[in-house]
Amino acid sequence: MKRTILILGMGLACTLYAAAGSSSNYAVPADSVDAGGGMGTSANYTSHGSLGGISGISAVDAPAEIAKAGYIGQLYEVTGLQLAATPTNVTEGATTQLSAAQLLDDDTTLAVASASVNWSVAGGPLASIDANGEGTAEIVYEDTAAAAQGIYKGITNQIGLFVLNVNSDDYGSYASDGLDDDWQYLYFGLDNPDAGPLLDPDHDMQNNRFEFVAGLIPTDYTSRFLLAIEPGGADQKNIIFSPRYGDRTYTVRYTTNLITAGWGPLASFSISDASTVRTVTDLLATDDTRFYNVEITKP
Repeated sequence: MKRTILILGMGLACTLYAAAGSSSNYAVPADSVDAGGGMGTSANYTSHGSLGGISGISAVDAPAEIAKAGYIGQLYEVTGLQLAATPTNVTEGATTQLSAAQLLDDDTTLAVASASVNWSVAGGPLASIDANGEGTAEIVYEDTAAAAQGIYKGITNQIGLFVLNVNSDDYGSYASDGLDDDWQYLYFGLDNPDAGPLLDPDHDMQNNRFEFVAGLIPTDYTSRFLLAIEPGGADQKNIIFSPRYGDRTYTVRYTTNLITAGWGPLASFSISDASTVRTVTDLLATDDTRFYNVEITKP
């Protein structure tokens, strides 16, 4: 069966693109119609193009052109603004690049130049966003959520970010004092002069640095580290202390003279725990006088 198809032109000034097409009875190679209305043929197929304003058929099979309603030139409606960040989780003090794209009614997108977007900080610890969409994170005392806003041609959207705390001792007036910033903020809030490491705001004779290491509450007089020494068996002493926490290391040391002798580890001892109370038994307490202390290490 021989088929003839007549293509009529209306003088349209547009560019068409088409890949090769085929069926069981015919095949049309790519670029089989020219702008002058030349004939394209195959074994079972003839195509007569009319003279018109058609100006170019695609000469390649791939990549395939996919167009809404079968046309490359199409109308679309902008339905929203998509924002992105690289990276979304940004280290404190570092930068992230914001970008934007228009969302169309067929769920495709059109990229927008970052410099064309009106950027602003919508919330959280972002110090600034420049005209090219580069956002700079503030220093934080803990991992903190933030948000950036973009406006393009009257459409507004926001993107959530996360500022990561990587230095535990760099925040504001609490920076570089030997105490974790989040611990100071938890008990003292922002920029509280009572949060200094050598201060004792609850007057329990244990300063903030010690209470931080020992896991105590620095604003509660009843939250104290307690130590007692009691007789054990023959030539033994029990060193009893609390509170004891699993994430800290406790080392009992002794000396026989507070003036001339140094502190050394126990040569032989046993340990028993009851909730937050630990008992360390010095099994060789044979000296006439022994003094003990407990070294606490926080990881």
